[in-house]
Amino acid sequence: MAAQASGSFLSTLLAGAAPGGARQWLKQLRANALERANALSAPTTRDEDWRFTDLTPLYRLALHAPGESGAVDVEAHRIAEAGSRLVFVNGAFREDLSEGIGGSGLEVVRLRGEFADAAWLSAHLGQIAAFAQDAFVAANTAAMSDAVAVRVPRGVTIDKPLHCLFLNTEANAVSHPRLLVVAESGSDMLFVEDHIGTVDGAYCANAVVEIAVAENAEVRHVRLQREGKAAYHIGTSAASVARDGRYRCWSVAMGARLSRHNANVRQDGEGTHFEMDGLALLGTRQLADTHSFIDHARAHGTSRQMHKCVVADGAHAVFNGRILVREGAQQTNSTQESRNLLLSDKARVDTKPQLEIFADDVKCAHGATVGQLEAEEVFYLRSRGLAEPEARNLLTYAFAADMVVRIPVPSVVRALQARIIERTGGPEIP
Repeated sequence: MAAQASGSFLSTLLAGAAPGGARQWLKQLRANALERANALSAPTTRDEDWRFTDLTPLYRLALHAPGESGAVDVEAHRIAEAGSRLVFVNGAFREDLSEGIGGSGLEVVRLRGEFADAAWLSAHLGQIAAFAQDAFVAANTAAMSDAVAVRVPRGVTIDKPLHCLFLNTEANAVSHPRLLVVAESGSDMLFVEDHIGTVDGAYCANAVVEIAVAENAEVRHVRLQREGKAAYHIGTSAASVARDGRYRCWSVAMGARLSRHNANVRQDGEGTHFEMDGLALLGTRQLADTHSFIDHARAHGTSRQMHKCVVADGAHAVFNGRILVREGAQQTNSTQESRNLLLSDKARVDTKPQLEIFADDVKCAHGATVGQLEAEEVFYLRSRGLAEPEARNLLTYAFAADMVVRIPVPSVVRALQARIIERTGGPEIP
């Protein structure tokens, strides 16, 4: 029964997907992805990478392609520090709602209809987020009709963040937003990938973001998942980093009934540096699944990863972090830590950090903890005059807020702190 549901769901994902686009290489890319998507099966709990995440409720939904979005109010979601904004509504790019692109130093190309072709587009689009074994990425690539590509020219520093706002406003719809970010040699940028749902009903967002970091470039990436409470969010972010490049990512998952984030980083040159911080804040019967893959393929690479989950009520968090150090990737220094806080007896966490090392001159470490609040810490705060509920709320807030204060966008930090307070009952923030 599950196999039939998953097969029907893939047909829903691919409805209307056909080779198209103004450029032959784009037509061919979509055709290859469509062929691969038709050959793959949607994942079930029989697949090792999905054994903790049952997608059967998603497969049972009667989904359709979104209609015209019409008027949409985006001002409530504005990020004060942003210098420019790209807006997608139900997966479709809305140029009329986007702003600040001209004069920002960024080159933005809408890959729909006629567009100015360039070698950097075909060199990266569909080449970083692999779809050969991933049904969702294959479906996104086959169905993408309104992708947007952003390029930071060589040696350019973008002083203000780029806000990429992905709004979902229609129930029972399935969308395939697609974004490519290319940072050329010596460039520097920060962008916020912001997924927000404004509708109470169920829907599915299948998002893919590809990031190419050239030699001696730096990309800082803030990923926020604040979908509707009945939503299903499947997200893939894939980065390739060249020699002496730097990629930093802060990922926060608070929304959706069920969410999955595949975060993949590939080292394509020596001397790279990766940092990945993640937080999942869950309640009721939410499920959030994070799978990360750091591929150290060259020498002298460093990476640091910290992922935290706060799980209340009957919620379920999954973290699978895989680090691969390939043969010849000597002098690699990589650490990974998974820390998880359970707030109820029904809450559940499945965590699995993995190291695969095929080089002999490396420093690698990983660890995982799952537990409840420390009785000694609660006692200490109670001895300072706090009631037990207040002490527990304060400790829970501190555990979660420690991750968001690292995000280099103050207004985003304040907004996330407010959400954490709302969830945990922590202290008021002035």
